Amino acid sequence: MSQQSVFDTDRLVHSYFKLALPVVFSMVITLIYNLADTYFIAKTNDAMLVAGVSLCAPLFTALMAIGNIYGQGGSSLISRLLGAGDRASVGRVSAFCFYLAILTGAVIALPLLLLRRPVLGLLGASAHTVAHAEEYYTVIVAGAPLVILSFIHSNLMRSEGMSTLSMTGTVAGSLLNIVLDPIFISGLGWGARGAALATVMGYALTDLLCLLFVVKRSAALSVDVRKARVNRGELGQIFSVGTTAAITNIATSVCVVLMNQFLLPYGDDRIAALGIVLKVTMVVQLILVGFSFGGVPLFGYLFGAGERDKLGRLLRFCTRFLCALALAESLAVFLLAKPLIRAFIDDAVIIAEGTVMLRWQISGMVFCAVVLLYTCLFQASGKAKEALALSLSRQGLIFVAVFAVATLVAKYDGFLVSQPVSDALSAALALALYRRAFRS
Repeated sequence: MSQQSVFDTDRLVHSYFKLALPVVFSMVITLIYNLADTYFIAKTNDAMLVAGVSLCAPLFTALMAIGNIYGQGGSSLISRLLGAGDRASVGRVSAFCFYLAILTGAVIALPLLLLRRPVLGLLGASAHTVAHAEEYYTVIVAGAPLVILSFIHSNLMRSEGMSTLSMTGTVAGSLLNIVLDPIFISGLGWGARGAALATVMGYALTDLLCLLFVVKRSAALSVDVRKARVNRGELGQIFSVGTTAAITNIATSVCVVLMNQFLLPYGDDRIAALGIVLKVTMVVQLILVGFSFGGVPLFGYLFGAGERDKLGRLLRFCTRFLCALALAESLAVFLLAKPLIRAFIDDAVIIAEGTVMLRWQISGMVFCAVVLLYTCLFQASGKAKEALALSLSRQGLIFVAVFAVATLVAKYDGFLVSQPVSDALSAALALALYRRAFRS
């Protein structure tokens, strides 16, 4: 498929949805398997099992962060290279990201396995939850190379306009996970270990399919190890943009650990409730992420081609669209909060606590939409400093500062209001950074 037919810059909205909708669909399927994972675990009605698996969410997010260094950093550079017409460099960059992801996953797995107990203690595991957490943790860490690799081609393929094929690989892996979850968790009685194994096998299928698509269908991407090299400038661009994307995931992990540590004195029931709440919140957020990141190839292409007016028009449309979508989603979740929590677990205490948590968590999603969109814009255009500032805001320094003050002043009520307040402050920062970076 030619670059012209993929990125029709005369019909910006059409091109945007053509790229974004497959990403959103992939996100929806990812949501379903994440929710299925939690659903099948929660249906055991073992609150300690739910809490133990939930405690490992920051670990999984950290692996995603590493994958995004090469996936999003590489895709940002590749989009701009395609916009500039430099296809030869695209092959080198894509092969470099592919092999470096595999190497990184192998290197970090060993120390994480050797230090599993100290790490689990840091994540907030108690004597009641550590056994379940360790089962899940061990399998996920052993599969780290497969998890990290899944974020490479799924991102790089979209940069070349192959959003539908990227979606196919992601969806196939997610569906395999959904099918294996009830078999491994309950059917075979493997519990947390079974949930983790189903997840890793799903990512392995995604890796395999995306590799086949790149080899058979891509005109520019490569996995030729002889091409796996980049110059210093390209390496700096990959890591500057990719690291900001990774920091978002790492900061999210840190914030979840912070919240779990705060909730420890309140009991494991509230930790279990938070785990379910964060899964439901992901329903709203990942759809917004899909529409935000779905536009990255087009943002990067327009920026690389020097089409600043068209980039501005597309951004204004996306801002209005995403804010309206976030408002509609959060209103629906607010009204349905109690039955949504009840769908996962039949525990009156967890349902009551989770309902309140969920309503507060999603109340700032309109601001979250602004932060996500403008972070993507900065990443696509190679503006690493601005992207880094936003990556360290909503689920980073701003959240930590708000959380520290709010919990000191209002204890548990402060815990509840921390996220929406940090969302609003981060959105204000996003708009200020945009005006400064793009004022010309």
